[in-house]
Amino acid sequence: MNRRIRRNARNSARAGVTLIEMLVVVVIIAVFAAVVGPRLLNQGDKARVVAAKQQIENLQLALGQYHLDTGAYPTTEQGLQALRTQPGGVNQWHGPYLQKDLASDPWGHAYVYKYPGEHGDEPDIISYGADGQPGGTDLNADVVSWK
Repeated sequence: MNRRIRRNARNSARAGVTLIEMLVVVVIIAVFAAVVGPRLLNQGDKARVVAAKQQIENLQLALGQYHLDTGAYPTTEQGLQALRTQPGGVNQWHGPYLQKDLASDPWGHAYVYKYPGEHGDEPDIISYGADGQPGGTDLNADVVSWK
């Protein structure tokens, strides 16, 4: 009986995890997080750019329908709000042309709308990116309707 107790005590001591083994596991997890973490965060930023492009395309589709119905695009003063509420003096408006209220860009800034635009016959729609300022590079670069 005594032998059995001693044998179980030795086996349970071997079955435990040492401090060094725990430290090795923690270091491996930390290295993994340091390598993979920034890449995952960068994917979220890229997703915001893709979302802005998609929202601009949706606004362009709605503006196209507005143009077909009314014969003109909303003026800069009427803005994108003309897709949700009928502007004064526009008789052939059959909207709303957007199912939901106007959304901000993925960074929380309002889209900039210009008509007549500076890049062709269609209106210009601009998201100024993460910094909310014209121009910029990388995440601060503008997302525009004409590219």
